[in-house]
Formats: sequence, structure tokens, C-alpha cells
Amino acid sequence: MSIDSRQVAAGLLEALPFARTLGIEFVEVAPEAEGGVRAVVRLPDTPEHHNHVGGPHAGAMFTLGETASGAAVLAAFGQVLDRAVPLAVTATIAYRKVAQGSVLATARLGCTPAEVLAELDAGQRPEFPVEVEIRTEDGTTTSEMTVIWTLRPNR
Repeated sequence: MSIDSRQVAAGLLEALPFARTLGIEFVEVAPEAEGGVRAVVRLPDTPEHHNHVGGPHAGAMFTLGETASGAAVLAAFGQVLDRAVPLAVTATIAYRKVAQGSVLATARLGCTPAEVLAELDAGQRPEFPVEVEIRTEDGTTTSEMTVIWTLRPNR
């Protein structure tokens, strides 16, 4: 699988003005084993993002994680956007430690793209998880997130 990271980043930043507002940066969008995809995005450390304890606001962290998951979905399923719309269905996040400084979110599909595409090809509306780990730049995990996505077939 060939992934154009710049195209994924540009497409998401075009579709998600809030990610632009936060200054989210795309670090990497890359293929993994069995057709999987890894997406890494970064939230820079700025005073505008801080909460009452000096770390990134929970809402900014959530947006970072959802953006990373969306990048993984777009990279994995961009070839079917003519027949299905990717939509986030649910999301859960666990804030484990207070983050300080810039944070990185790494998203990975929780199943293979082939499994999802098989359901779509069978006329179903697949739902699938994207797992996200949010960590500081020194590698400390601060949050874990799961976003359930669907590919809603165009009718």
C-alpha cells in the first residue's frame, strides 16, 4: 500500500478547520503489517492550549486523538470515498497522567482494512475501532483513546 502523507494531511486539515485552529501537525502516516496504517499527529505546546494545571486541555487532547484516528481511516480507506463516507460513531478516552509540553497521538486500526472492506463490499455498514495512544515527546503515555468508525455507504 502506498500512502501519500501530504495528501492525507491536506485533506484532513481542509475538512477539519478545528484541527487547523489548534495547529495540529502531521508527523507520519505510514503502512504497517497486513495492510494496517499508523498515523502520528502532534499538538504543539502553546499557552492557548493549556488547562488550569498547565498541560494541554482535555478537549485539545481529544481533538488530537480523533484527528490521528481520522488520518488512519483516511489513509486506509481513501480509495473508497466515492462509495462510502467515514464517520466517527463513538469515542472514549482515558486521561492517565497530566501531560506537559507537546503531545503526540499515534493511531492504529484495530482490524485489517480487508475485513472492513469485505463488509462494505457485502453491502453492510462496517464499524471498526481505531486505537490511539497519546504521549509526551519523551514517550510517557498520558491518554488512551478508542474511536469507533463506520464507513456509511452512499445510497
